[in-house]
Amino acid sequence: MTSTLIKTGNGNRHVWNFFRAGGFDQVNLQSGADIQNLEKLDQKLWVALSCPTRGLEFDTRTLDLVDTDKDGRVRAPEILAATKWACANLKNADILLKSSPSLPLDAINDALPEGKQLLTSAKQILVNLGKPDATEISVEDTTDTTRIFAQTKFNGDGIIPADSTTDAAIVSVITDIIACSGSEPDRSGKPGISQARLELFLAEARAYSDWWKKAETDPTLRPLGEATGSALAAIKAARTKVDDYFARCRLAAFDPRAQAPLNRDEKEYQTLATRDLTLGSAEILALPAARVESGKPLDLLVGVNPAWAGVLARLQAEVVAPVLGNQTTITEADWNLLAAKFIPFETWQAAKAGVSVEKLGLGRVREILAGPGQAAILALLAKDKALEAESNSIVAVDKLVRLNRDLYRLLVNFVSFYDFYGRKTKAIFQAGKLYLDQRSCDLCLTVEDAGKHAAMAGLAGTYLAYCDCVRKSTGEKMQILAAFTDGDSDNLMPGRNGVFYDRKGRDWDATITRIVDNPISIRQAFWAPYKKLVRMIEEQIAKRAAAADAESTTKLQTAAATTANLDKSKPAEVKKIDVGAVAALGVAFGAIGTALSALATGIIKLPTWQIPLVFVALTLLISGPSMLIAWLKLRKRNLGPILDANGWAINAKARINVPFGSSLTEVAKLPPGAQRDITDAFADKKSPWPSVVVLVVLLWLTYTVLNNMGFINEWTNGRLGDPLPGVVRQVKSPVVKTPANLESTNAPAAAK
Repeated sequence: MTSTLIKTGNGNRHVWNFFRAGGFDQVNLQSGADIQNLEKLDQKLWVALSCPTRGLEFDTRTLDLVDTDKDGRVRAPEILAATKWACANLKNADILLKSSPSLPLDAINDALPEGKQLLTSAKQILVNLGKPDATEISVEDTTDTTRIFAQTKFNGDGIIPADSTTDAAIVSVITDIIACSGSEPDRSGKPGISQARLELFLAEARAYSDWWKKAETDPTLRPLGEATGSALAAIKAARTKVDDYFARCRLAAFDPRAQAPLNRDEKEYQTLATRDLTLGSAEILALPAARVESGKPLDLLVGVNPAWAGVLARLQAEVVAPVLGNQTTITEADWNLLAAKFIPFETWQAAKAGVSVEKLGLGRVREILAGPGQAAILALLAKDKALEAESNSIVAVDKLVRLNRDLYRLLVNFVSFYDFYGRKTKAIFQAGKLYLDQRSCDLCLTVEDAGKHAAMAGLAGTYLAYCDCVRKSTGEKMQILAAFTDGDSDNLMPGRNGVFYDRKGRDWDATITRIVDNPISIRQAFWAPYKKLVRMIEEQIAKRAAAADAESTTKLQTAAATTANLDKSKPAEVKKIDVGAVAALGVAFGAIGTALSALATGIIKLPTWQIPLVFVALTLLISGPSMLIAWLKLRKRNLGPILDANGWAINAKARINVPFGSSLTEVAKLPPGAQRDITDAFADKKSPWPSVVVLVVLLWLTYTVLNNMGFINEWTNGRLGDPLPGVVRQVKSPVVKTPANLESTNAPAAAK
């Protein structure tokens, strides 16, 4: 990386350093002054403008403290506010670059009122933790709020536990409030109540007391006094069956013919007789409460359905006897009278208020309302609230200590991507490393919904593999995205398994579930056409083999059928050779041979230094288009859509070029100095026939080329014209045609 000094203006303006990575300029935060002047840096030069507070390898408590509006996202204004606050409360902002988990007490700026309060609170925290002589305070110290406030009854959080007072009566009231209205955790970790919780309890208590006053002033609401509730329950339990009985009796009075069916047919009892019965059986419960007759009263004790005997006996004892006297039968009029008598009570019960305090009983509720507990608890809450400023400063100490440790790291992963492009420390969005297909991928992110994420991340122009990760020992599950930026994609497919190591070093079983296909490397693009050709040949061979197998099976079936019907079928006609087909094949092979020989002849005629150039040109002709397309796409690989799909707002085109991509994905290679034995005991045995075929083809091509160039003819003619050993060859002198010879030669022709 290189740094470029850029001045933002004249005078005393701050001077920024920038480095170039990912195809764009990024600010290099090198000093506390850079952090202090961050608000002066144009946000158009920031790499990110917002990021989520979850799904990052970063302390979530720190992100929550920076996220002041609690919307689950950290934005640029919140980053600036946290930076300004931290720098104001530190004597020297350079300390932020150390990212130390401990903050020296003398580094706090006590020249300002807020800083002075922070220093006092930090010392108080250390005293509460039993470290009064400590000179620095750590994140671990400020995190354990339970220990910090364990010895204090009041801590300014507006919540008081039961032991905040020694008055037993008040302790009892607080305990009752917690039992009825619930509790809230105090900073000490103990359950307590707030003023809102107290007011909720008192409102419920008053409503419950007022509800009871209605019954106390209106005797018709409780006709049987304390027993009214039990009597109403007895009526509700018997209501359905008693109403059913009187309805059947009235129907029998309307038409005597209905009486027998209403009492059920004898056949139904015969069916029941064949079963093992219990009084709770549905068939018995469905029978009438008693035998139905026109105008017959209901006897509650004698001749009743045994499944309902207990319910009717309770009705007689708790309702009929107290209201109508000691009678065992009731008419329909009696039943209507009883039901009407309890309607006011039923209405009053339905309007019950203050249910949450009912468990305390009316007496205890009114005791609390009339006693001094309410005033005493309000006084305790006021006393606790008075310490709010001091306690809040203790929380502020936690914020300052965390920003001292985390702010610089957040800035170099938000304002710039120094960690990501520096390759010395993983960025906060990098979740770990995936090992799969003899490669390790550093650019891995956690995702919540792979389908939704892929819709946006696909625009990054990067080969992405979404994986389901599981730790079977703990049952934990998560989804990750891994970017493959080197090697090839031949063995990458859904279903392949690997191992994912998270930032804590824990291993997960990883399985590819979805692929976003894009070029991975120029090397892959170079071999792609040849691999496609091989795949096409393999597919064609497989198709031809399958067709031949099917044809062979058909012939065998035909032969078997012919043999079985040999005496019935006619002799098969002799298949004639298709001369046209043979001729066509000959022409085709001849054309291919002629083309190959012409190509080879043309190459041989070239000067020696041009022959390699021809092969290079042929290679580029085949692989060039694929490599060009891959190069164009690899130039456009962009980290932005990948992070945007995860909730970031990326403000720059963060490129992942070929050299940088090669550093994000490491391909397996032997370590330096490793010894390698290439002997494979189980290697495939080599057949000599492929070599023989290649040799024959080369010889045939050589012969064809040499013949086309005339060498074969020249060599064979010269060899055939040589005399045999010992024989003197007579060579005829050539006849030289002179004008006289010409005349003698042409004379007979003229005479003719």
